[in-house]
Amino acid sequence: MRYMMLIHTPETAVADAVPAAATAMSADYAAYTQAMIKAGIYKGGDRLQPAGTAACVRFKDGQTEVLDGPYADSKEQFGGYYEIEVASLEEAVSWAARCPAAQRGTVEVRQIWEITGR
Repeated sequence: MRYMMLIHTPETAVADAVPAAATAMSADYAAYTQAMIKAGIYKGGDRLQPAGTAACVRFKDGQTEVLDGPYADSKEQFGGYYEIEVASLEEAVSWAARCPAAQRGTVEVRQIWEITGR
């Protein structure tokens, strides 16, 4: 089964990090990613640009609206993701617990709803 691990962390923690802490954080993510690749579960993942660069699109009153910035104010922002393929939710949660983001924010685990016909 395929799962998305959605990483939610305070952007200010990354922006305010001293260079040594940012370097250590990057090394932690690199090691974590390599562990998933070695385990054969890694399907993809990326970090996102800051929420302030986002555009939100919705349809309201017959018109398309484009809003700059994040959809909602919150303490944590959606900052990146990993896609993995494992046998169960329990295994996905186990990998999410090892994610460096789990120490600084929240890692949401959701099974991908497979669309047939692709």
